[in-house]
Amino acid sequence: MYILDAKSKPPLHIQLYQAIKEDIVTNYQVGDKLPSIRKVASLYNLSKNTVESAYSQLYAEGYVESRAKSGYYVSELFFDSFHEEDTTSHTTNTTPKAYKYDFFPAQLHKEDFPLKTWKRLFNKVITHETDFGSYPTGQGELTLRESIANYLQSSRGVVCDAENIIITHGFIDSMELIAKLAKTRYKHFAQEIPGYHIAHKVFDAYGYSINPIGVDAQGLCIEELQQSQAQIVYITPSHQYPTGATMPVANRLKLIAHMQSIGGLIIEDDYDSELAYYNRPIPSLQGLDKGECVAYLGTFAKALSPSIRVGYMVLPSWLMKLYKQSYDAHFARVSLSTQLTLATFMQEGHWDRHIRRIRILNKKKHQAMKDALSKHLGNTCNIVAQGAGLAILIVPTSLHFDWEKLKILAEKNNIAIYLAKERSGGEFEAVRMGFGGFRLEEIDMAVEEFAKYWEVSYLLQ
Repeated sequence: MYILDAKSKPPLHIQLYQAIKEDIVTNYQVGDKLPSIRKVASLYNLSKNTVESAYSQLYAEGYVESRAKSGYYVSELFFDSFHEEDTTSHTTNTTPKAYKYDFFPAQLHKEDFPLKTWKRLFNKVITHETDFGSYPTGQGELTLRESIANYLQSSRGVVCDAENIIITHGFIDSMELIAKLAKTRYKHFAQEIPGYHIAHKVFDAYGYSINPIGVDAQGLCIEELQQSQAQIVYITPSHQYPTGATMPVANRLKLIAHMQSIGGLIIEDDYDSELAYYNRPIPSLQGLDKGECVAYLGTFAKALSPSIRVGYMVLPSWLMKLYKQSYDAHFARVSLSTQLTLATFMQEGHWDRHIRRIRILNKKKHQAMKDALSKHLGNTCNIVAQGAGLAILIVPTSLHFDWEKLKILAEKNNIAIYLAKERSGGEFEAVRMGFGGFRLEEIDMAVEEFAKYWEVSYLLQ
């Protein structure tokens, strides 16, 4: 039994996630099945969303794997990495390590969140008129969907309205929903390699065959895709993850034409389009589609907060029809209070002001990171991706570089670094120098400290 306290500061889904994680490390074996979401929700008197959030986090971190129509099982990958990395200690510490400098490439500093405004709007929407006695709309609150539609039409050229938008609680939720809905029509899934590792794991869990497709300077290699059996393809065309490549319009049209010709589906992940610092991003691929073969994914995680767990999808009408016929359409995926607060945040113009502010601030951080890399690493590194998002990617100028030594030295000296291969596969390797989680004035000091271990890894051959 897990001890969960609704009055405790950490939210219930975090408490549950930490308790299950400790249980997995201490008591479970590879392949052991976790209790069903419904059973855990009933046993601990929790909402289904609370338990799903805890399981989704365990899945995202590799502790468990999902098997179609079966449930969640302890992952072999987790046990492999756990026993390789932790052979000196038999104790488990579930508290995240507090690093001196953390270069995580997809986070914002806590001071960047508009907390004062959010609290005021939260209190504003929690009124007697809000019906907390009924189930919220499964597709998402209409006011929020309308606000998102207006924003996407004006900023990204997305062709949409509130009726073809679904509010989700993040990337995995969005991908799992598409995987379930499209299963009756498709069997073969393709993804950019290197690319975001979670994407193919979701579709693999639902029984799709996986087709890795290469990436070049213009993004996904369309000719390679055409030669595959893929009927669904997941891409990040505006800011390829992790290489930073942008797919030109000509290639986008070529990709759409191919997928239309086979009756396929493109999943366009526009995960950080708000954070472009030099040029406006190319309008969405979805806006170019005339044949309803693109599902568009977006998120509030990169520009506002990953903690509120809000994402959204714009689906073609045939996929939306399948959604409305499914059981998933009956239950909201994000809490009513969060949806109403975010809707008001957007309706009153705070979202647009926040975007302008966060883009200016992160552009300064981006420049500070470039300056610090030039100052402290000099000609020992090359920048291979920059100009957007929350990280700059660097590689050594020497072919002889010990990546593992760099990782170990940084960890031993309380610095968290992140390598591209860890979450993207393929042969592309780089250090993802995240700057979003730092205060502006911290970046130079952080890179100066990092440079000590970069230099050692670079020189000792």
